[in-house]
Amino acid sequence: MPPPHSRSSIFSSPWISRFTKLAFCAGLAVLAGCATQPQQTAQANSNHLLRDSYLLSTQSDPLGAWLDSQDNLAINYPQSGSTTTPSPKTLASTAMKFLGVKYRYGGDAPGEGFDCSGLVAYAAEKSLGLKLPRTARSQAQEGISVNRSELRRGDLVFFNTLGHRFSHVGIYLGDHKFVHAPRSGASIRVESMDIAYWRKRYNGARRLQNLPETAQR
Repeated sequence: MPPPHSRSSIFSSPWISRFTKLAFCAGLAVLAGCATQPQQTAQANSNHLLRDSYLLSTQSDPLGAWLDSQDNLAINYPQSGSTTTPSPKTLASTAMKFLGVKYRYGGDAPGEGFDCSGLVAYAAEKSLGLKLPRTARSQAQEGISVNRSELRRGDLVFFNTLGHRFSHVGIYLGDHKFVHAPRSGASIRVESMDIAYWRKRYNGARRLQNLPETAQR
């Protein structure tokens, strides 16, 4: 019977030596990985913090907050002449003052929230003195029809969101953007009409006319 291998002969064999070298290299790789992983995680966390901070500072509506800060959407007052009568507010700038107000079905006042047509009706009355019908479908009969290529800020834009025409309304801001009260659980915000959802459901637009007989209705 051949004699058993001694402990020293086992650890001095060539394959054990190669195994030891491989294990040592693997250990270095693991340590290197442990050294870089915290850096990658820290970078990801930093990016998330920057994003969350930005969204918080813009009231979770970066586009709307940016537009609201621009001079072309601000409510301006006359610089000369009478100081007691403000210049007419525009429909778009009035609606933009309610960015972030919660959607409420049937709501038509800032204190209780707005639905889509409630926001339009409130903004039209406060800015233009117009008493509009209360529903989006009825509002789609007001003013004059406007082609999409001819849209101007303040035009009403309509969408089919409930399976029938003119079931949703917003106010055009320019640059293919509109402000609206979207749905339950959301807030008044600005969106792009170029997004596939809205582009597919677009029904048309109306331009309101601030006529004396209309304002008295």
